[in-house]
Amino acid sequence: MNELPSYLDGLNPQQLDAVLHGSDPLLILAGAGSGKTRVITMRVAYLVNEMKVDPSSILAVTFTNKASREMQERISHLVGEESKVMIRTFHSFCAWFLRRNSHHIGVSSYFVIYDDDDVISLLKTLYPALPKSEHRQLARWISRAKDDGLTPGDDLSAISYDPDFPNIYKTYQDKLDSIGNLDFGDLILKTVLLLRNNDAVRTRVQQRFSTILVDEYQDSNGAQYQLLHALTGKDTSLCVVGDDDQSIYRFRGAEVKNILTFPNEFDNTKIIRLEQNYRSSETILNVASSVVAHNQGRLGKTLWTENGVGEKCSLHYLDSHDEEAQLVCSIVDADGQWGNTAVLYRTNAQSRSFESALTRMGIPYRIIGSLRFYDREEIKDTIAFLSLLANPRDEVAFQRIINKPTRGLGPASVAKIIDAAYRYEGDLIEASSFALGILKGKAVKGLEAFLRLYKQWVEDMELLPLSDLIMKIIEQSGLLDYHKNQDEITGSGKEENLKELVNASAVYDNGQEGLALFLEHIELDRVDESEEDNIDRLTLITMHNTKGLEFDRVIITGMEQGLFPRDEDDPEEMEEERRLFYVAITRARKKLILTTCKNRMLHGKFRPSLPSPFLDEIPSEYIEVYGESTASAGKFQTGSTIYHDDYGVGMVIKRQGNGKDTVLVIRFESGKVAQFIEEFAPIEQIGSWDY
Repeated sequence: MNELPSYLDGLNPQQLDAVLHGSDPLLILAGAGSGKTRVITMRVAYLVNEMKVDPSSILAVTFTNKASREMQERISHLVGEESKVMIRTFHSFCAWFLRRNSHHIGVSSYFVIYDDDDVISLLKTLYPALPKSEHRQLARWISRAKDDGLTPGDDLSAISYDPDFPNIYKTYQDKLDSIGNLDFGDLILKTVLLLRNNDAVRTRVQQRFSTILVDEYQDSNGAQYQLLHALTGKDTSLCVVGDDDQSIYRFRGAEVKNILTFPNEFDNTKIIRLEQNYRSSETILNVASSVVAHNQGRLGKTLWTENGVGEKCSLHYLDSHDEEAQLVCSIVDADGQWGNTAVLYRTNAQSRSFESALTRMGIPYRIIGSLRFYDREEIKDTIAFLSLLANPRDEVAFQRIINKPTRGLGPASVAKIIDAAYRYEGDLIEASSFALGILKGKAVKGLEAFLRLYKQWVEDMELLPLSDLIMKIIEQSGLLDYHKNQDEITGSGKEENLKELVNASAVYDNGQEGLALFLEHIELDRVDESEEDNIDRLTLITMHNTKGLEFDRVIITGMEQGLFPRDEDDPEEMEEERRLFYVAITRARKKLILTTCKNRMLHGKFRPSLPSPFLDEIPSEYIEVYGESTASAGKFQTGSTIYHDDYGVGMVIKRQGNGKDTVLVIRFESGKVAQFIEEFAPIEQIGSWDY
């Protein structure tokens, strides 16, 4: 065998096997931290430099512009042919392809790509009688249909049971086609349809790209799956790289089955597992592997490392989310290792308590993937209502919310109100009452409705707890529905953030003084924007945003039933949530810390909670436990076999609540499911029952 080039030095046997593999289909199962990007770039370099494959015949596809740029830089360094190896995202490749074949789909090569707002605007022109919330819902359905590779003529019941949706989708698509533009979903779907229906174009493309590599294949959706099949001919050298244990974007349409079934879809597929991890300690990998092994939908791999055993994982049972935030502060304040630590959580709303505690302690932090809590649109909207309630002369707050959600008050109407405020020493509420006599039509009705609400809130301010008042404002103003509709499209957790703001206000008194103190707290809680970007900061981040990142120390918070995982009754959801936990764990290099709270504030009130079932999946030899689990209290545990005089033998399938409020959910032999307050449950524990 010829001597291998020096740039392949340092590859482990499995990595080298993947780089040197021939032309048969190849599935590289790349575990977390196993150096997959290095393998992809080395394979391209080897094909070009040693196997003399024409670089212009190689297509490498990934999911993000960042990943594409990184791959481009590495391959350029190794090959020196960066302009000839095509490295693009799925959508970028399809846009490139369609502009060169636009005449086949009846559009100009200068077509414009519509974004989400453009789609909603087009739907509004087609269906002006529908409210904006329905336009957003329709846009979301259309986008999901295209991501699944579905046209208006296909079965769309998996997208929506609305009998009108197929016709609406068709009407929208016909209008878009007549305009000659494409939306984001069209880029892949129209490429698939053209390749599928035009033999000459398909043959030409398959001959052009004889080598195809796909990164992060576990994140592919239905349309991307169809695209890969359409691009692959009988002589195509196909390689996909991914990790079935890191498929965490089901809510975006990703299909883990695409990677699971790949060996069945392409004959003679070779599977190479990259299992040596270069990032984490042995203990951290054992924790991750123990958890994800409970999933059924996986091809399987066992991560290992030469990094050493490392520290045990720490599990902290805490009383509340405030204690959780204090623990995080004390951990990072003790050694000052801010820049090497990340705090992970399931939802954006959980960041609020950490932001407040860190600010009070003077610990610098950054939030990745989202705005600071008090800088988020929905939070600033609500604060504007509160600011106007505290000060009716607050013109900035008034202009932000007087027509949000829309009340028929356009810029001209708002200007008239502001102009009239001089009559009332700047009081915009008094000016609004005056403006009722000079405005017309929808503006009058909208302003009247707003003033009724405002005056009611002024009365409620002295009577209701502040948290109840804020929840009432969020609901009655229309903000809750407005942002819930945005959630359906973006999945950004705006509704949860609004409710977390309610939680934050729960410790303040009612009345004008309590409101003023709360607004002052918010202002003082804001992080100083003048901080230098290059200083070390603690990282706050959702689990979904951690893909591709790593830290010396990772603190995974909120390990509770109903929060993480959210839904234990959906097997597919449970497996995805478990994969998300696996991703979160494997971000840690040296130290992993887990927290779970006995009580967490929801909607302004403390609610008891139980530890996440995922914690039970971690072998005890890998964990040091601090505090006591609420799950250890009580006579009847999950899995206990019991007997009831009327219903017979049953099993406790869930414990809800805490102390005297604990509720047992029991499934009986008959299939009946019943709930009992544990303290008064007419049941007795018996021996094992083969359930």
